[in-house]
Amino acid sequence: MKADDTTDGGSEAAKTGSRYRIEALAKGLDVLRLFDESATSLKLREICDRTGIPMPTAFRVVATLEEGGYLERLPDGSIRPGVSVLLLGSAALRGSSIVQLSEQPLRHLAEESGETVNLGVLVGDQVLYLARLRNSDLVTANIQVGSTLPAAYTSMGKLLLAYLSESELASALAGHDFARDAGPNAARSLTELRERLAVIREQGYALQDQEVAAGLRSVSVPVFGRDSARPAAAINIAVASSRHDLESLRGPLLERVRATADDISRLLRAT
Repeated sequence: MKADDTTDGGSEAAKTGSRYRIEALAKGLDVLRLFDESATSLKLREICDRTGIPMPTAFRVVATLEEGGYLERLPDGSIRPGVSVLLLGSAALRGSSIVQLSEQPLRHLAEESGETVNLGVLVGDQVLYLARLRNSDLVTANIQVGSTLPAAYTSMGKLLLAYLSESELASALAGHDFARDAGPNAARSLTELRERLAVIREQGYALQDQEVAAGLRSVSVPVFGRDSARPAAAINIAVASSRHDLESLRGPLLERVRATADDISRLLRAT
């Protein structure tokens, strides 16, 4: 094949792509791609500056994405990814390596303990459930893969929040309402939550004692990949408070969930 034949083919492909390109959709995707671990929320002006999209157009793009739940506004006017992004992403995450590698260890833990076990990651101020093997009598029977719960009230969420820097924590919880409905023992201020996170960092695991809802307790530990400083995810065992006290969670159940997390971590590091 001649060099100019290759060039012509590439040019033709570019023309075809350009012909089918939908500019409004492309702009929306450009906006969504701005958000990552270093930019969890942005002002409208920052979106304009980073994408080069004019302010009136950016306003309409953001409004459209807000309407669909792909973006949401914080009280200070900042914009961040919404629940629809989490749900869309969860479909891809179900096929991700961490979910696949966790499947057998989690199933073994569920069968051994007879309790509900979960795998989750932190997204903003929410914990996103990537895997769930449920005991039918659990209080939160409506939680499923793709569901989200406020990270500040869950054992997995608190565990993952505890590994954030102060600036990351402030950004993640910027839109969290501590007055919202939760369990009787939920933290009711950022100061109270910070105190709980400090304990979690020190002990290396997180307890949840009727903070999500009355009658529900859980214990969570981190799962690490090749980055030993930041968890790739968290797993937990969730139980009914009528069957397990806190000492039970700190004892045999914690040992089991730690062993499972170690198994998953080894599998992740080997990939």
